[in-house]
Amino acid sequence: MKKNVLVTGGAGFIGSHLVDWLVDHGHAVTVIDNFSTGRPENLTHQMGNIRLIEADITHLGVITHYFKGINLVFHIAALADIVPSIVNPTMYYTSNVLGTMNVVEAARLADVQKLVYIASSSCYGIPPQGFYPTPETAPINPQYPYALTKYLGEQTVLHWGQVYDLPVVSVRPFNVYGPRSRTSGTYGAVFGVFLAQKLDGKPYTVVGDGSQTRDFVYVTDVVNALVAAGFSSVKNEVFNVGTGNPQSVNTLISLLEGEKIYIPKRPGEPDCTWADITKIKTLLEWEPQVSFKEGVAKILEHIDYWKAAPVWTPETIEKATADWFKYLVKN
Repeated sequence: MKKNVLVTGGAGFIGSHLVDWLVDHGHAVTVIDNFSTGRPENLTHQMGNIRLIEADITHLGVITHYFKGINLVFHIAALADIVPSIVNPTMYYTSNVLGTMNVVEAARLADVQKLVYIASSSCYGIPPQGFYPTPETAPINPQYPYALTKYLGEQTVLHWGQVYDLPVVSVRPFNVYGPRSRTSGTYGAVFGVFLAQKLDGKPYTVVGDGSQTRDFVYVTDVVNALVAAGFSSVKNEVFNVGTGNPQSVNTLISLLEGEKIYIPKRPGEPDCTWADITKIKTLLEWEPQVSFKEGVAKILEHIDYWKAAPVWTPETIEKATADWFKYLVKN
């Protein structure tokens, strides 16, 4: 059945890929984005197919109108990255907690049939021994304000589901990668950093010794998980989204090819992220389809996207992460 779908943060990395899927499958799509991190260019090819609203989710009175007649909401809009959340926690609380409350309240007032929230696996922090792979029931241990605010957003969504009987689902993606991911403004995700360095002929800045592993999951697999959650009858559940097959940073470098240099390991980061995806495979019959090798090859086909991204060096990384070490090193 075709639906009227609203995507907050639809001009961003994951959001724009979700919009592509929704349009391709005949749904009527409204996007709300304030373009603080999302890029209008990510939706240029869809401009005749969607309704694009420039608005900020922190203003409930502004966004409520756009929820009228909406059947399904995907709430992706958020401020991301670790360092700026440490420098400006108030901004992150306003966007990720208050903004999420506004979205779920607007959905409730509009009698939306379903809301899917993009949470974050960063809520797990550094899982204790015995929690690899990490299930949804693992202890919650946020290490920095971004992780905390995304978790508080998730709790808000689930609470609205509990109190107001609004059907909601929260997904916790692990390390998402793919075309349209980027790093800007501060030290960001590993793919954006490495691809900009590759284009500029600079060595890859490897944190620690590169043996740390991440559960890298390709963006279209994440979109398929969101779709499975949104179009299912499942409600009031939380799902990990990963591959269950972690890969080391050194493996990534071998696929990208090039020289590398080492920079200090950072506090608050786990040596391994590894999603237990048993629950989503069982309840939503979802499984990842793109192998890591295939995903890296796909992203290299679109490497020109990172031409405008900053090229990080050990010196600029040290300066950009000074607050990271200042506040987290004691942990």
